Amino acid sequence: MQQTLTEKITQKYSLGLKENQIIQSGDYVTIKPAYVMTHDNTGAVIPKFKSIAASKLASPKQVVITLDHDIQNKSEKNLEKYRKIEEFAKTYGADFYPAGRGIGHQVMVEEGYAFPGKFVVASDSHSNMYGGIGCLGTPIVRTDAASIWAIGTTWWQVPPIARVELKGRLRNGVTGKDVIIALCGLYNKDEVLNHAIEFVGEGIKHLTIDQRLTIANMTTEWGALAGLFPIDKVTIAWYKNRIVKYGNKEHKRINNVSLKKLENDLDFLKADEDSFYAKKITLDLSSILPFVSGPNSVKKISSVSELEIKKIKIDKAYLVSCVNSRVEDLTEAAAIVKGKKFADHVKFYVGAASSEVQTESEELGDWNILLEAGAIPLSPGCGPCIGLGIGLLEDGEVGISATNRNFKGRMGSPNAHAFLASPAVVAASAINGYISYVWNEPAIDIVHTIQTNNANTTIKQSAEVIDGFPSVLKGEIIFCYQDNLNTDGIYPGKYTYNDDISPEEQAKVVMENYDLDFGKIAEEGNILIGGFNFGTGSSREQAATAIKYKGIQIVIAGSFNETYKRNALNNGLLVIECPELVNELRNNFGTNRLTVKTGLIAQIDFVSSSISVNEKQFTFSSIGSAAQELIIAGNLESWIRKNLG
Repeated sequence: MQQTLTEKITQKYSLGLKENQIIQSGDYVTIKPAYVMTHDNTGAVIPKFKSIAASKLASPKQVVITLDHDIQNKSEKNLEKYRKIEEFAKTYGADFYPAGRGIGHQVMVEEGYAFPGKFVVASDSHSNMYGGIGCLGTPIVRTDAASIWAIGTTWWQVPPIARVELKGRLRNGVTGKDVIIALCGLYNKDEVLNHAIEFVGEGIKHLTIDQRLTIANMTTEWGALAGLFPIDKVTIAWYKNRIVKYGNKEHKRINNVSLKKLENDLDFLKADEDSFYAKKITLDLSSILPFVSGPNSVKKISSVSELEIKKIKIDKAYLVSCVNSRVEDLTEAAAIVKGKKFADHVKFYVGAASSEVQTESEELGDWNILLEAGAIPLSPGCGPCIGLGIGLLEDGEVGISATNRNFKGRMGSPNAHAFLASPAVVAASAINGYISYVWNEPAIDIVHTIQTNNANTTIKQSAEVIDGFPSVLKGEIIFCYQDNLNTDGIYPGKYTYNDDISPEEQAKVVMENYDLDFGKIAEEGNILIGGFNFGTGSSREQAATAIKYKGIQIVIAGSFNETYKRNALNNGLLVIECPELVNELRNNFGTNRLTVKTGLIAQIDFVSSSISVNEKQFTFSSIGSAAQELIIAGNLESWIRKNLG
């Protein structure tokens, strides 16, 4: 059976597989990642870890802790939090990097934790970035991090996989940032939501590692769970250069031995010919222009030329964050700025992705060029990208940033406007005082295609149902048609931080912001069927537990927000995706009523992975033993305790 690169790496890091079992998209697996990274949110993971009575880290060297998010905050409260995190790391033997070393994702790459062919997770959405060097990086939630700390493993469902073929070569003045901005704007209807992206094509050989890291990083904003580049000659050359940087000293993870082993594995670390992809996209790099996304959305893009005519005045500019503050990015900005001054009314903030990056930039002279032009330096870390520290956007201000997100209010006031662009465009705009960039190439239409492929679901194998998990579930269908039903609709935010609310009280307010009648209609034992992207929005766990406490046996949707799916299974609420059934119910019941008591009985057979409704059958991806164990245990914490004995 053919496998994609995502499936091959997952296979390598999965535990408990049957003999000759081949991992495919849709499978639930127990994974033992090479490393797990937490940052400032380590402070929230520690009590979860201690609450399950874990006395030690299962594998101390699997755990990496970095401090990077709120490093400008010198309050005693935050410094005490940082001291406690560092003390925990030392006590339990985890690898620790203090504030000022750099953004965690950059540290993971520089220090060789994220390494080609490995499976590495982090409790942060931009762990997708590791894909730039051919490492399968994907985000987890905090409870998962506690699980890995305690027993070394957690669960993962292999997502649908999209193939993005990059053709041609970028024109002068166009960057990797422009590529991912273009993809986010071209395919802005959730075409790759919750997919793993595999980049392929002859155009990749012309992209540097810094450009690949940028593109992989922002596959997060494109809606993907991973963004994986192939491991090629450019990758190998980059690691050889790093070994030279170390003065050929033996780095623990990046050395001649690890590089030789990687080169020996290259034949395996490639997608098989004719492996299945749910989506196939092509993009001609030579047709990409310097782009700007926004304001306040990564889904809306414009060419710089379009915006330059409008002379959109800016107040602040940013060259910070894990997506675009590496050496090449600083060089790119310095080339624009050299010998000039930033406009008097513009504040330009610069923060390197790591202390290593800043040192190299200083040695090249680029850092000093930016400071001489009037840049305000920040310590290597996050900061204004996530609305922390100095330099935030104030009411009515306009900012242009080389960061990865420009959501309304993220970088400061919700009454400000935030645009995203490459470091070159940000620097040029800061010099001129309005969004602009000197680019003399002719504008052409972007050349791209997309193809959707349906997996062959007619050939089904019987799934194994483990002891304690039901072979069949039956119940009346309650139908809530709405797509993008968010967690605030499912469980209102005003209750989120009421830690004393009981399960019974959670059940009473479930769906309150979606439909006040839901509580009267839904009954214990019902099967809830929702629309597509069910559970989007915040990561509050109560949006899952409230449904469970209401007595709903299972939630079926066209698709789920991935964080919601993780929270549901981690709290013992079974969820499955069956888009055909959702569409069938829409055809039958329409969209006039928010909640419909259908009178239909669904029978869900977990052996045949099928649902019977009104003598019609619908199929779904089989529920693997990893997910079944969570449901039997009741939640992830109980599952961890069981594994701890």
